[in-house]
Amino acid sequence: MTTEERAAVLKSLTDSREQLHRMGAGLSREQWHYRAEPGRWSVAECVEHITTVEARVLDIIEKTLESGPDPSKNNAMKDDALVADVAGRVTRFQAPEILAPTGRWPHEELLKEFDRVRQRTHDFAANTTVDLRQHFFPHRVFGELDLYQWLLLIAAHCDRHRTQSEEVMASAGYPRTSQTSASA
Repeated sequence: MTTEERAAVLKSLTDSREQLHRMGAGLSREQWHYRAEPGRWSVAECVEHITTVEARVLDIIEKTLESGPDPSKNNAMKDDALVADVAGRVTRFQAPEILAPTGRWPHEELLKEFDRVRQRTHDFAANTTVDLRQHFFPHRVFGELDLYQWLLLIAAHCDRHRTQSEEVMASAGYPRTSQTSASA
């Protein structure tokens, strides 16, 4: 990855982390678990999904690097189009069952667990010396992506579900006061 690519992906990872923390700061248990409608995810479920997907994608990246590079392959999408599609929630699809939220962590631990995984991703992106553009892994919707694009996808996926969480928080029935402000 070039110096510019590394800087761009690290900025995306940092920015998406900060925005997720701003969104989740000070939420009460009721706010974390509120569902705008049956079958829709709560904020807690969105954050759990973000964390689960990120850990799994980083594992896939590391496993894919065990094989040699494959310069014969091409990216299915341009970087900007991939990020815009994922973050903008253009292409909609159901998460595979293995990545669906199950209540793995209590809501008080969600952002800490996210930070643990994000730190691992950040460290990998900051320190890898492998040319990620020469290693590929297929995405089930977007086709063949190089491993640099998978790092971009991690940050865009976080933004995607943060936006989804913000939609939950903007819904009419969402509890408007947090425990902190309610007890003040």
